[in-house]
Amino acid sequence: MTTATGVGSWPGTSAREAVRAVRDLLAPDGLPYLPETPGRGPGADLVGRGAGLLVELPVDLQPMGWRFVDRPGRDAERTAALLTEDLDELAEAYDGYAGALKVQVCGPWSLAASVWLTRGERALTDPGARRDVVSSLSAGVAGLLARVRSLVPGAELVLQLDEPSLPAVLGGWLPTASGFGKVAAVDPQEVRAGLREVVAAAGATPTVLHCCAGDPPVPTLRDVGATGISLDTSGLKARTWEGVAVAVESGMTLYAGAVPTAEAMPPAADLARALERRWADLGLDPATLGAVVVSPSCGLAGLPGAEAVRRQKLAVEVALRLGDIAATT
Repeated sequence: MTTATGVGSWPGTSAREAVRAVRDLLAPDGLPYLPETPGRGPGADLVGRGAGLLVELPVDLQPMGWRFVDRPGRDAERTAALLTEDLDELAEAYDGYAGALKVQVCGPWSLAASVWLTRGERALTDPGARRDVVSSLSAGVAGLLARVRSLVPGAELVLQLDEPSLPAVLGGWLPTASGFGKVAAVDPQEVRAGLREVVAAAGATPTVLHCCAGDPPVPTLRDVGATGISLDTSGLKARTWEGVAVAVESGMTLYAGAVPTAEAMPPAADLARALERRWADLGLDPATLGAVVVSPSCGLAGLPGAEAVRRQKLAVEVALRLGDIAATT
């Protein structure tokens, strides 16, 4: 059955309001998720939350961003407190809940691209630091999933690894600290190995790799043991769609970011028909549209609250229409 979800972020500064808004919009028939609310400040954002999950790799906040330090301080304490607040609200809102529930975590390569070494370069520049980030995040992911399971024991968890920086990591596009050079590209085999390690840390939990870039590295995303890929499908190139078709035919679930977050909202019927036409162009069985998960194309934190609700509701409507299409073929 086609369902709907969100990418992860939500507007506002209240964890309680965000968690309950997502629950009311998506539970029990959709895929609700633990939202990030970056409006609450550093540590509530994707990178801050991810850095806070690192085991035995403490960080603090500097003007350039998050930086590795010798021992945790106030920034780490604040980040941990924000996550605890999120999880407390999740436990209360989903008391007695039985069903799917998604948790988002910054992936290892976007984290290594965003956290800085003490000497002032990205962690990505140092092979040892890259290994440490992968290993530490793997432990942090396992711990987070165990924590959520203890709070919402009836939940069927889904893990989403967010990798917005992955194309830049593979392409060598990230600027150095000076701004005059570029960080060297990381070997694709090392990237795949790192993603596999974090995916493996999730155990039997279904894992989705999300990359909202315009030209996502689909061959890499589908080759690391994940069960799904999450993409902004509104502007994918033809060759990228061919890679998506390979993934779908291999049994992976497509999380289609079909609902625009910045542009005007087309009718749900138009968005559903666009995906149906793409399926036909690729020669995919239209019945497999029933397995697609529909979402907004990106996080919703940058929108007013009422607009975020509208976009999330539209994803639900598109999912229902795709379900009808799949059921009649």
